[in-house]
Amino acid sequence: MGHKIKDINKRLSEVANRRPLHLEVNREDTRFVMRERVTHSFVPKENIIGRDEDKKAIIQLLLDPISTENVSTISIVGFGGLGKTALVQLIFNDEVIQNHFELKIWTCVSNVFELDILVKKILQSKNHDEIEQLQNDLRKKVDGKKYLLVLDDVWNEDREKWLSLKNLLMGGGEGSRIIITTRSKTVATISDAAKSYTLRGLNEEQSWSLFKKMAYKDGNEPENSTIKAVGEEVARKCQGVPLAIRTIGGMLFTKDDETDWLNFKEKELSKISQEENDIFPTLKLSYDVLPSHLKHCFAYCSLFPLDYKISIQRLIRLWVAQGFIKSTDENKGLEDVAYEYYKELLQRSFFQEEKTNEFGMIVSCKMHDLMNELAISVSRVRSVVVDMNQENFHEKIHHVSFNFDIDLSQWEVPTSLLKANKIRTFLFTCQKPYGKRDGSFCDSFCAKIVSNFKSLRMLSLNKLKIKRVPKCLKKMKHLRYLDLSGNPMERLPDWIVELSNLETLDLSYCRDLVELPRDIKKMINLRHLMLEGCGELSGMPRGIGELNGVRTLNRFVLSESNCLGRGGSAGLAELGTLNELRGHLEIDKLRHVVSESNVGTPLKDKQHLCSLQLWWKRREDATAVDEEDIIKSMEVLQPHSKLKQLLVFGYSGVRFASWFSSLINIVNLELVGCNGCQRLPPLDHLPSLKSLKMVGLEYISEKESSNSTSDEMMRISFFPSLETLKIQFCPVLKGWWRAHTHNSASSSSSTENLSLLSFPRLSTLYIYNCPNLTSMPLYPNVVKIELDNTSWKVVDSLFVRGASDITHDVDVDVSASSSSPHLSKLTHLRLDGIEDLASMPEGIRGLPCLNTLKIRNCPMLSERCKKEKGEDWPKIAHIPHININ
Repeated sequence: MGHKIKDINKRLSEVANRRPLHLEVNREDTRFVMRERVTHSFVPKENIIGRDEDKKAIIQLLLDPISTENVSTISIVGFGGLGKTALVQLIFNDEVIQNHFELKIWTCVSNVFELDILVKKILQSKNHDEIEQLQNDLRKKVDGKKYLLVLDDVWNEDREKWLSLKNLLMGGGEGSRIIITTRSKTVATISDAAKSYTLRGLNEEQSWSLFKKMAYKDGNEPENSTIKAVGEEVARKCQGVPLAIRTIGGMLFTKDDETDWLNFKEKELSKISQEENDIFPTLKLSYDVLPSHLKHCFAYCSLFPLDYKISIQRLIRLWVAQGFIKSTDENKGLEDVAYEYYKELLQRSFFQEEKTNEFGMIVSCKMHDLMNELAISVSRVRSVVVDMNQENFHEKIHHVSFNFDIDLSQWEVPTSLLKANKIRTFLFTCQKPYGKRDGSFCDSFCAKIVSNFKSLRMLSLNKLKIKRVPKCLKKMKHLRYLDLSGNPMERLPDWIVELSNLETLDLSYCRDLVELPRDIKKMINLRHLMLEGCGELSGMPRGIGELNGVRTLNRFVLSESNCLGRGGSAGLAELGTLNELRGHLEIDKLRHVVSESNVGTPLKDKQHLCSLQLWWKRREDATAVDEEDIIKSMEVLQPHSKLKQLLVFGYSGVRFASWFSSLINIVNLELVGCNGCQRLPPLDHLPSLKSLKMVGLEYISEKESSNSTSDEMMRISFFPSLETLKIQFCPVLKGWWRAHTHNSASSSSSTENLSLLSFPRLSTLYIYNCPNLTSMPLYPNVVKIELDNTSWKVVDSLFVRGASDITHDVDVDVSASSSSPHLSKLTHLRLDGIEDLASMPEGIRGLPCLNTLKIRNCPMLSERCKKEKGEDWPKIAHIPHININ
């Protein structure tokens, strides 16, 4: 050890002596692994700044006649980071373009330009078809159609390969266009582009506008003149390159003090690239100024393939497993700190295309291909994406991942990789099984890993068709993250609990798994146990409630006895001790009677829980159970009021628990198979509820009123935020509420009550199999309505409402339709299985936005509409898209 320390000190001294020379990495000497890029056709409009003129010019090229050929090619040329893909995404989704072309296809080409592969991409085919069949399918797809084909990120400079593809595409209809985006002018030349559009950088005004958005709070100019002046100079030096502006702007966003900006100007500004076609040094600068802890986290992302959809939660767990995350606050978990790291890197534009769920949480992101290059560059020899044909690996590799198309059954681990005994990450990023194999392959493969990589912190063995976990893994004492997801094993070995350092155990979609290790409580460092898709689990082992640090447990299964202490299974009481749970939780095999005497309210204190699913045992006969016991089985499951999403399935009580009205933050609610309940719990006042699905109820709500004033208040507060309503299989549903009046003088008819009922924000309505429903309330903002197996009276009631029904507080353009102003925003109407519907209501003629009408299985109506001279056809002939069958 003394000799090792001496050697390390010597190497550190050599590095320190080189620092005054300001040596920099020569990018030309850095080895990059070329990996296939994948892009898609969507980008939010607000993300694009300063490209209005470019967009207008290219759209004009797409619309105007160019040549005598039916199919013309347009190339868009520009160096990396200019935003070629983002601009074409914007154009591809423009309404004018969407309506102009009959067929629209987006394909990312990248560095692989082989005819069979490319044709399969265009066809979106996953079959292993022969090229003869593929070319026939492609020609049939485009034959006679005016199509728009985007070939994004093309590098091919082989003219023969281009001509082979072009010949298959020339059968398109007149006005068809192919758009090529490329960094190479040679590519544009060999593709016979009829028009070539060279994309330039943003002008100073546009650059400054984008920089303000990225660098300053709320995108506003700073009051401090010095900070503003430095910002303007930075924006100019970025040469109008959007990616550079976003990256440097994001880097400066965290700097509020004038001194910080001046220091940046004096020390770092000169490093921003002046070369128009090379922004890599600028991006490298944004990495150089990162704190060391963020550098580790970013460099680790070189393990992900180009355009890979990165799960944020998975990324965070990987960072934690590698020891990259440090916390000085004992009240803040490592995962919480890691999420802050991610958000800081996102703000600095190291990540992009972040996706959020309906609750505002970021769930996934991607990296720009140049950022991916940067990650590969800075990770140097420490990280590598393994290619099947790669033979030589550096002995200092710490992290390896495997490409999408690698077949492990045909791959022999290279000797040089086995010698890299410092490997800490062994990661599979593939989303499909890795080739054909049997148990003997897995055993030998794992034996090699274990015997050579003793320092592993993270090991992926997902989708390897493992039926029995290899015993050699017992030696992996340093392992913190083990991914066994997607394997057909029925049980885990008892020795797995001896992996005492394990923090994450991923068993997702191990569909044959029937039980967990009985001594799981010994895994004292376990924080994430993923059981999604493990439908055969018979119960949870007793003692799981002692794992107080568990943050992820997305499935909790009760045993047949549903009783603590019997058969070694955990009950609801143990679940009550796991108050650090986050994200999603599903409780399965609930019974309609609570067997545990001290169960309490095990979910009430779980304030970090976002989503909850409650599944009562299927096919359980609850007729012999006392009604109070049935209701108690739901009452004890009261969640914290912060809960955002709730699904209840198979509950047999006549009423729901009293705690429903306390769910003031609930956003999504589904009540399925609750056939014993007659009506909803009081939900119509909940301020955050946006989506509601219900099955088998008799009334939507129940109200009591004594005068017209309360009726008016009732209408105003009825589901104030609801946007999506789905009512399904409610054969006895007759009305929207049951109104009780205490004063006969103030009572009103059901029709008058209905006229007061309004869903002020509802945009999507689905009603399936509700044959006894006869009336509809107001939907001032509805966009899409689908009615399936309802009464003709429901359809008729949609259109008989007059302008007098719309009061001053409903935002509707009454002049838009004299007959149905409350449907003035309706664009999509589908009628299915309404056998007694004989004619279309008169009011459909006046709907200004209706552009899609689908009628299926309505025999009486279909017959009349198909006759062009029938009285109904003129009412609907103005609708652009009609499908009647």
